[in-house]
Amino acid sequence: MRNHRNFNQRAVSRSSVRTQQSPALAPRLLASVVLALGCALVAVSAASARPQQPAAQPQWLVFGAQGNGGVGSEQLFRITTAGTGLKQLTAGALAASSPAVSPDGSRIAFARLGEGLFSMSVNGTDVRRLTSNARDSYPAWSPDGTQLAFLRPTATGWELHVMSASGANERRLPQAPRAGRPTWTKLGLVIPTDGELAKINALTGQVQKRFDAFIDVFAGTMSTAIAPDLSGVAFVGARTSDAGDKDCGEGYACPRYGLYYQSFRTLKEPTLLVRDTGPAGFSPNGKTLAYVVQAHIALRDVATGAVTIIKTGTASPTTNSPPAWQPR
Repeated sequence: MRNHRNFNQRAVSRSSVRTQQSPALAPRLLASVVLALGCALVAVSAASARPQQPAAQPQWLVFGAQGNGGVGSEQLFRITTAGTGLKQLTAGALAASSPAVSPDGSRIAFARLGEGLFSMSVNGTDVRRLTSNARDSYPAWSPDGTQLAFLRPTATGWELHVMSASGANERRLPQAPRAGRPTWTKLGLVIPTDGELAKINALTGQVQKRFDAFIDVFAGTMSTAIAPDLSGVAFVGARTSDAGDKDCGEGYACPRYGLYYQSFRTLKEPTLLVRDTGPAGFSPNGKTLAYVVQAHIALRDVATGAVTIIKTGTASPTTNSPPAWQPR
């Protein structure tokens, strides 16, 4: 058994030139002007006839939140990365969480507490039940959008299952180790297990590769996000307490957590990105992390650390599961 580390830790001015022209040159000059004007008109006409590139479409995030300023059960909402278009997608007495958007951006898989896994269109319509186990959670789409991996709890731990996108052909992967929140990339199906990361066979669960990751065994298992190109991992882990923190009474500091990031390219230990936040989700290109902090959604550039805050109006985001990116 490897020893896991405890994480307590970007006038130009024009001159007028007057030239004396002879009467003999006037017709030739006029012809030149007409010819130049004609060419310019042809060029403008040709440019306007060319198809214009479409404007970039806004990117969307799906996230869990309490509506009405933090009242009621957690439900799923949708908003653009520009902070526009806020819309509530689910409703009801039972909480909805763990959203995952299909690769083509058309459907959202999610968990409803006490009922199982469901899918719906990205506008919240056409809701379909996928499983009936009350504690199934953490759905992850296959790259081609035809399958979903998810977790099911048992007496001995969380087991990894796979099914079709319609909920058919559900099966457990018998050789998979105890798993945390799965990530299914084009490079393979990856799970956190016992503080490490493992890429596994999507048919059998057999471990194909292990990564030298230092994930918090207790807090990070269900909060792990893996970059689409497997270049790094983000997770929630324990951090050192603030000086003078005695909030737990009797002179004891409360456990404190933060969001960490570890790059597999630099082989460095995980770096604390931000304190007191929830799990993160990678953008489809792997360049940006989305997470909830202080009741807002934060977008963090992985390379530069630059952060953009998205305000979500009357929806108060929760930290139970990371925001999910909708591919463009």
